[in-house]
Amino acid sequence: MDTNPAPHLFWITSRAAGFTALVLSSLAVCLGLLMSTKLLRPKGVDLRVTHEILSLSTIVAIVVHAAALLGDKFLHPSLADISIPFVSGYKSAWTTLGVVSGWSLIALGLSYYARRRIGVARWRMLHRFTALAWLAGLTHSVGEGTDAGQVWFLVMVAIVAIPALALLATRLLGGERRANPPRRAEPSLAEAG
Repeated sequence: MDTNPAPHLFWITSRAAGFTALVLSSLAVCLGLLMSTKLLRPKGVDLRVTHEILSLSTIVAIVVHAAALLGDKFLHPSLADISIPFVSGYKSAWTTLGVVSGWSLIALGLSYYARRRIGVARWRMLHRFTALAWLAGLTHSVGEGTDAGQVWFLVMVAIVAIPALALLATRLLGGERRANPPRRAEPSLAEAG
């Protein structure tokens, strides 16, 4: 039995980054949904920074997940295979779902930094599609993931996905939106420094 992980290092890295992206995105979705409903009423606690950190960490994990595959000696994917929908010949539907989900989560996560340019109301409407992108990523993980049929994997997915799914259902089935408190103007770079 060969126990040398070196030939599989890129695949192992991609797999670990995929798990990490799934967990982080699920936590980010949970926190985002909690902040948008009356279920969470923080008294003086601003959770936007935590939500932002989870979102940016998800983006990094998605990039590592895809980029690590470029070194995989079994799949031999091209840059197009990991970045363009319908190009990969390996489990094409599941891979395409992952590509679309990955790009969507990256774009929607980074759209936060363009919200003033596109308008806050338009950005909030756009940001709601994050849950759909997360669901696509979850489906990609369960459909294509190497460990998708393993009990430990399904338990891990359930631990992070069920709370997010429950909050999403609550939101979609009429959970009232929390009134947005007046926001302080963000300090300029001169004021912050």
